[in-house]
Amino acid sequence: MSRLLLALLVSLLPLHAQETLFRQVADTRTDTHIEAMALFSNPSLGGFHPVRVTISNNQKIPHRVSLDFIDSSTHSQGTTASSSFSFEAAPGKAVVTDILVPLTVQNGQHVYPSFTVKLTGSMGNAQGMARTVFNPSQPCVLLSESLYTPNGSALDTATASLGSSGYGGSRTFSSKFDPKRLPDDWRAFSGFDTIMLTEADWADVPPGPRNGITSWVRLGGQLVVYTTGNSTAASLGLPEDPGFGEALIKTIKPDLRLDPKNTVDLAYTKRAIKHRLAAITNDFAGSWPLQKSFGEKSFNYILFVLILLAFGILVGPVNLFVFAKSGRRHRLFVTTPLISIGTSLILIALIIFEDGFGGNGTRLTLMEVRPDGNQNAAFIQQEQFSRSGVMTSPSFTVETPALIAQTPLASSRWARFTSGYGSSGTYDLQPTSAGLFASGDWFQSRSEQGQLVTAVLPTRGRIEATNDPGTIVSTFDFPLEMILYRDPSGQWHRGENIGKGKPAKLTPVDPTMVQPILNDTAKRFTYRNQAFLRRVADRNDAYIAFAKQAPAVETHPGIDWKTDTVITGPIAR
Repeated sequence: MSRLLLALLVSLLPLHAQETLFRQVADTRTDTHIEAMALFSNPSLGGFHPVRVTISNNQKIPHRVSLDFIDSSTHSQGTTASSSFSFEAAPGKAVVTDILVPLTVQNGQHVYPSFTVKLTGSMGNAQGMARTVFNPSQPCVLLSESLYTPNGSALDTATASLGSSGYGGSRTFSSKFDPKRLPDDWRAFSGFDTIMLTEADWADVPPGPRNGITSWVRLGGQLVVYTTGNSTAASLGLPEDPGFGEALIKTIKPDLRLDPKNTVDLAYTKRAIKHRLAAITNDFAGSWPLQKSFGEKSFNYILFVLILLAFGILVGPVNLFVFAKSGRRHRLFVTTPLISIGTSLILIALIIFEDGFGGNGTRLTLMEVRPDGNQNAAFIQQEQFSRSGVMTSPSFTVETPALIAQTPLASSRWARFTSGYGSSGTYDLQPTSAGLFASGDWFQSRSEQGQLVTAVLPTRGRIEATNDPGTIVSTFDFPLEMILYRDPSGQWHRGENIGKGKPAKLTPVDPTMVQPILNDTAKRFTYRNQAFLRRVADRNDAYIAFAKQAPAVETHPGIDWKTDTVITGPIAR
């Protein structure tokens, strides 16, 4: 009887994997309406939130509407991100559009109190909101609806028990989704660390979203597919070499019941890769190798003190007893503003002379190139640090679909975004047909800032094997300073100064000559990217190459960037 009652109560709970943000009926007679539905039940911490907008226009007039989104962190001095999207529906037409709503940057101290949307336009006004269920100290997990229904409560209880283990006492394990209603773009999953679903769910995922999830895996995501049979990666169409990420197959009973502790451990503690937000929070604010290699900036206190001292003398005694002495005090209304303006101009000129316009920056890119499986894509993790002078325009455009995250730096005179509660700012991102338009506080004048850029770029570049053993050909459009190749038997080879299209004979080398190079290279990255590099360095019939002229994901054009790239991938045959 108790089980029957429990089943009845569970059936009454709202288990929909999507979250309706609003449904606005513009005309009840014709059922002309607009609906905005989030494709995941709750937002992740950072990244994007996928929203499906459906407009059903059954009237004889066109409709034009706008959706304005704001995502903000909890603290009164927190961060915000705004974006806007416009839609049109012709008379008698239905329009369905998937959009990616940018979420505000995180520094490990805040969560979202509100993810809000406002509808304006010819179909009326409406509002909606969503909340995250995640704590900044925990991984962000996506769970399919078929797994969430029988396991959600038990997984939440197991997650709450980890509160004393440094996970902040979060009481919710996951957000949930419907496999049949997923977005195509890998960026929709970019804020999540783990996706869990069944073999039947994976079969229901359409081809576009499958490709998006596969790209997300290659960028470092953990995909877990539960099967009741003996399925393999090949039979499920999963990547056998997942690049930076993991594609795991786990057995499950036909009732789809999961072991709560083992499942939570799989996402939380058994991963060799640190979860995304923990890496952003901790890896950059401490001893970031890229920032340390850039050196420190000194502040010329003495010169500024001398100028301010001279200003005090001029505006005080000199002004009072020389420029506007007794009987001519009315001159103070002229001399005082002139002295103030002159001093301000001198300070501005000094700042421009010392810092200049724009700035300088350094980028370190880890690039996994996959020519296999007709992918022809480069999966990029790009760390970048910059020091800016006078920025005439803070806005910039990223000309490719990417995820850009501001990274909190150690507190200093120049750091504007740190890991403390006092960090605030506006980090607006507007998705475009080509990429992103960024505005706000990404690059401020006279400051230091860091970003982690994740992207997938199409490329025909590859390293090809030839009929001559030990000889390779590069089709990259830039030279490779050095390449380390591990052949199918595990033997290492080395080559240098390799240009495009020219066969290069590699020299066999002992592993003791390779390992120090790999260790030194890994130490240049933050810990999460170090783990990515070490994961792909163990493969046979694959390479690691080094280049200084490889293209990077371009952000602010006012920064003079210097780029180093580490390229990994399998040999093309």
